[in-house]
Amino acid sequence: MTASERQRIIDWLALAQAPGIGPRAVAQLVQRFGGAAATRSAGRAALAEAGVSAAAATAFETPDQVVIDVALDWAEHPGAAILTPDHPQYPPQLGTLAAPPPVLYVRGDVALLTEPQLAIVGSRNPTRGGLDTCREFARYLADLGLIITSGLAVGIDGAAHAGALESGRTIAVLGTGPDRAYPAAHRALARRIAEVGALVTEFAPGVGPHASHFPRRNRLISGLSLGTLVIEAAPRSGSLITARYASEQGREVFAIP
Repeated sequence: MTASERQRIIDWLALAQAPGIGPRAVAQLVQRFGGAAATRSAGRAALAEAGVSAAAATAFETPDQVVIDVALDWAEHPGAAILTPDHPQYPPQLGTLAAPPPVLYVRGDVALLTEPQLAIVGSRNPTRGGLDTCREFARYLADLGLIITSGLAVGIDGAAHAGALESGRTIAVLGTGPDRAYPAAHRALARRIAEVGALVTEFAPGVGPHASHFPRRNRLISGLSLGTLVIEAAPRSGSLITARYASEQGREVFAIP
């Protein structure tokens, strides 16, 4: 990693970790000031005029160095990468969102994130027929060249990843940091995906699972994909949250009841 690349990542990390500043606010600030570095150096008065709190402005100037060092150290590992919206391999599908994630941590083949993707999500407790159908769809669609994207959860997600790996490639979006695999039952699957596909997350290295992370993971799943196929989702489920995000993002939504 060159010095300029390192500094570019630090600028985005400083914006992403500031209190009270979400992805939408980061995108608006970067557009207003002309980049992440320009936002950090805009000055207190200009930032306050843009609605940035004093605490966030301080975080822009002096971000948590421990968080920065952990992220940069992780990115030095083989197969690890940190993508920001100004990186040439940042997923174009995410770039169309009103609130693109300011930082993505990727393990595996970064180039897959720019390939056409179909999300497959669904029940954590599917029927046998649902599992078989999911695996067949994933295998067939991956063989056609689509990247199958899902969330590494038990049930339909796991079947989608497994089916895709039989004939093609898959991306797993995590609700944890890139160095964690959740659930533990899918650690071996996560390792295999990292070897031949990609793991991607908004969460920094060392971050464990939390209930609030999974809606953000679901938004990323749908945002990366051209469409979302929902298989046997319960009426109140994360899968339907993903479908709603897909609809709001202007993506196609398909269903197998």
